Amino acid sequence: MPKKSGRDGGARRAKSRSGELRTVGHNVARAEGVEKVTGAARYIDDLVFDDMLYGATLRSTVPAGRIVAVEKDPQFDWTGFVFVDHRDITAPGRNAVAMITEDQPFLAVDRVRHQAEPIWLVAHADRARLAAGLARITVRYEKEKAQLDFETATEVLKEIAIKRGDLDAAFARADVVVEGTYRTGAQEQLYIETNGVIAQPGAGDHADGITVHGSMQCPYYVVRALRVLLGLPEAKVRVVQTTTGGGFGGKEEYPSVLAGHAALLARKAGKPVKMVYERHEDLIATTKRHPSIITHRTAMKKDGTILGIDIDLRLDGGAYVTLSPVVLSRAAIHATGPYRADAVRIRGRVMMTHTPPNGAFRGFGAPQSQFAAEVHMDRIAAELGIEPIALRRKNLFNTGDVTATGQKLHDSVAAHEVLDRALARHAIATKAAAKARGKTAAKGAVKGAVKGATKNGAAANGAPLRGTGLALFFHGSGFTGGGEVKLASKAGIALTKDGVQLLVGSTEIGQGTRTMHAQIVAESLGIPYDMIDTADPDTARVPDSGPTVASRTCMVVGRILQRAAEKLRAQLGDYDDGKSFKKRARKLLEARGTVEVIEEYERPGDIVWNDTTYEGDAYGAYAWGANIADIEIDPISYQARCTHFTAVIDIGKAIHPILAEGQIEGGTLQGIGWALYEDVVMRDGKMHNASLTNYIIPTTLDTPPITVEIVEHPYKNGPFGAKGVGECPIDGPAAAIVNAIRAATGKRLDAVPATPERIMKALV
Repeated sequence: MPKKSGRDGGARRAKSRSGELRTVGHNVARAEGVEKVTGAARYIDDLVFDDMLYGATLRSTVPAGRIVAVEKDPQFDWTGFVFVDHRDITAPGRNAVAMITEDQPFLAVDRVRHQAEPIWLVAHADRARLAAGLARITVRYEKEKAQLDFETATEVLKEIAIKRGDLDAAFARADVVVEGTYRTGAQEQLYIETNGVIAQPGAGDHADGITVHGSMQCPYYVVRALRVLLGLPEAKVRVVQTTTGGGFGGKEEYPSVLAGHAALLARKAGKPVKMVYERHEDLIATTKRHPSIITHRTAMKKDGTILGIDIDLRLDGGAYVTLSPVVLSRAAIHATGPYRADAVRIRGRVMMTHTPPNGAFRGFGAPQSQFAAEVHMDRIAAELGIEPIALRRKNLFNTGDVTATGQKLHDSVAAHEVLDRALARHAIATKAAAKARGKTAAKGAVKGAVKGATKNGAAANGAPLRGTGLALFFHGSGFTGGGEVKLASKAGIALTKDGVQLLVGSTEIGQGTRTMHAQIVAESLGIPYDMIDTADPDTARVPDSGPTVASRTCMVVGRILQRAAEKLRAQLGDYDDGKSFKKRARKLLEARGTVEVIEEYERPGDIVWNDTTYEGDAYGAYAWGANIADIEIDPISYQARCTHFTAVIDIGKAIHPILAEGQIEGGTLQGIGWALYEDVVMRDGKMHNASLTNYIIPTTLDTPPITVEIVEHPYKNGPFGAKGVGECPIDGPAAAIVNAIRAATGKRLDAVPATPERIMKALV
């Protein structure tokens, strides 16, 4: 659907360093905005196919055990039902979810490794009959001992080691060694729309193929999974992304599982099959953020210089590998935080437990590791008697410094600038808040404990305890190391008589992908934004642009589109405006019939990476961030509440300032939720609070005023200087809040979520 151009919405943004731009850097009308606001957008559960069945999953009710029998109630009328189990997966297909490793079956064979593991699939034309039938199927097990605690688990799913410099020598020279252990809990992505797909027999001219429509982030991941499951060539598999109500990483790998289930039922039934999860099922069955336990040992000089950093990082992978290796990779690479040290050792492990597998979630491991790094920095400051800001300034990365992997930072380094801007913005907000209360703002925005706290943490006269905390962080844009080369992503544009159509596999999941890509192409071609046609990806039409993850959609795919647009412009020759563009376009189309320009990712020549040793340039560029959190704690309920939050993020260039600001606000709020509210309670390997009644996320009433400032340190290989924006904002909020709790109470709380129970335990 062609978009309509819009005026700049007036959002505050930094002045462009690349000169005056007509489309990029402006708040044009959102590509799919009208469809969503008017209700015209069709989500997966809005779609109905002729003669369609509904599918459901029979799941394990024990965390570990051998399947003895699956029994259907002989008294129930099973007319019209379709059943699928592992025996329906036949060669050349394989009962393995195609991911990094193929250890996870689509359907259990003789054993289950976690609660909610799929065992059978059932379909019927009537949803009520389907639910009734599912309740009449019983699975008998021989239970086995389950490993439910990743801190004591012994089976390693993935291990990574990063080492640089002489760590023993660094600790031998240290004046002080500071140690700390930090824990983070699981977190549910909680996208608005649950997982859902429709599988339909046939794909184009291939009657023996399969077509899947669904809510997803990575259509070509689903293509690969279906090819392995069904033993089909790529030409016989078609995947169409429908309007998708959020993902946050949770719809990266899991739709491959659900698409496979629906495809198996559809092929056996010979009819379309829809499978859409209810919220409870989505919560108990799908992946979550990996819980972590991270230990830091840091060799320090008395003056605050970091000499050496030794980190042990452990993640809970759950029952299968899924995307844990890449989550661990990013967690380990970011584990030092944005700080230099001549000697570093990082040992990272993902442990197997008999719980549902964990997987991708915004930040991809970096929020866990940088939470530990930033809370540890406050511990170091306290032990050395150094002001936390001064300690950070002394050790922050500068241009020319070297990271844990040996990467020399030579481009777009903004660690100091985001800190300075955050302090300035917070000072303004503090002064305004004090003025509103009729008081004078205290000097120094980020200091230690707040006056009024006593030794046992109680507040004078029952007043709330107040504190302010700081966190600094960085986030690599794009896939780690050689990942982008392996992906070999493609994207392009097709000339039409009225403009161009984007040919890109990146998905719109609410973050503004379609709008941002259209802006980049419009700017590169020098034509109006409303001449760019965008649509949700259909793998029968668009190339594989790689997954919509890892803050790569703008920087990596956007740059590919920019190059394609530049090549098309060269083919068209000189034109002055959209009208003359159309004349040249129609003339070229008359001569050639079809005009498409498809480009492939090109690795910048100055990036060198070793996937085996984890040495070299982990990312082409990093986004940089600074957070300052103001909190208050009720002395009776021990509930902590964030009263104001400052978020300053360097993203290279804001292609669409309002959308970028929205990404920062959204990521920040997800970080606040993880820090204070979101507590995944597991019992016997199953999520016990799997409903929106008792899995608490922040609402608008819990959302503090969030001051956002976008910094633009352009990256030479990004489109118009842009880097990633989606993930970086979630890396810092939890640490800033926990540091603020320590400032308010004088007590350490080295874990999130900081629930009232945990705060009370720390104070009394």
